[in-house]
Amino acid sequence: MHVLLVGAGLSGAVIGRRLAEAGHRATVIDARPHAAGNCHTVRDPETGVMVHVYGPHIFHTDDAEVWDYVNGFARFLPYKNRVKTTSRGAVYSLPINLHTINQFYGKTFRPDEARAFLETQADTSITDPQTFEEQALRFVGPDLYEAFFKGYTEKQWGCSPTELPASILKRLPVRFNYDDNYFFHRFQGMPEQGYTAMIEAILDHSGIDVHLETPFAPEMAGRYDHVFWSGPLDGWFGYDLGRLGYRTLDFERFTDRGDWQGCAVMNYGDADVPWTRITEHKHFSPWESHEGTVLYREYSRACAPEDVPYYPIRLVAEKALLAEYVARGQAAEGVTFVGRLGTYRYLDMDVTIREALDTAGAVLEGMAAGRPPPAFVQ
Repeated sequence: MHVLLVGAGLSGAVIGRRLAEAGHRATVIDARPHAAGNCHTVRDPETGVMVHVYGPHIFHTDDAEVWDYVNGFARFLPYKNRVKTTSRGAVYSLPINLHTINQFYGKTFRPDEARAFLETQADTSITDPQTFEEQALRFVGPDLYEAFFKGYTEKQWGCSPTELPASILKRLPVRFNYDDNYFFHRFQGMPEQGYTAMIEAILDHSGIDVHLETPFAPEMAGRYDHVFWSGPLDGWFGYDLGRLGYRTLDFERFTDRGDWQGCAVMNYGDADVPWTRITEHKHFSPWESHEGTVLYREYSRACAPEDVPYYPIRLVAEKALLAEYVARGQAAEGVTFVGRLGTYRYLDMDVTIREALDTAGAVLEGMAAGRPPPAFVQ
């Protein structure tokens, strides 16, 4: 086959590489002037700091095969994400852990004491939390909810936590120990030379042609045996049923000397602070030393058609529209929808790579059995 992969991010690169290694031809196009999609990293010419252009990406996984895969294209060095938050004039560790609880309440609880104390703060009348707010009130109570989650969530999602599903908060556990590593996964790290170099290495194969600054046009599809689409699912259909909702981010970049905030990620939980967090990019490469520093203030807002989509909203209206587009996608021929935008899901990098490997495997297996590539592989 000669396949077209729309998007030179993780999905397009991994699928293209697997198919090229199997003897097929892959053409990868991207409207942007660089590979790696939203994972794009670049050296800041002023400071030498490796900057995560579209916001920080931290690699973490329990999938040993995926970990081995990325390490085959880049040298990963240890990195643990230790997030802080500024709330009500004080700085705390996130996720909420034993230190956070003791600092916030001015206590010296042991783990079992902290667990029992939070149960007295929780709203135990909530037996089946349905919303973000109910989930928080049931498990941490109103004080911690309002200090760490309520304002931040309103800024991040642009709506009340009462409108968001409880599942969003289930990804943020409470820890009754002093572990401040944001992730639990066995494998955590950063590529030494950044994500763009890693993805360029994945794309570096004689069977792959890459064309940047090349937007997709519908007539392109007819020139190839199959298309792998990592653009917006609704975009494949020209948005003719309406646009799926996303949140986007605006970044206010500033530089300084030395160490400006002392950590990579500082959240801001207070509703009257307009940004959600400040990221200091030199801390994402702790093995490097730079006199200067580059920081981003992040602001979240509704995504307009010309914006970069980041977070799928997936509320009731979006889910109904998504079901219509998925049905149309399953009936479409000659296209497979992949990645975060193509499946309208928030995906971590390791899951994106896992699904790309699985998609390439399913396509090759299907070809051997005389089956056409599936529209979705999840």
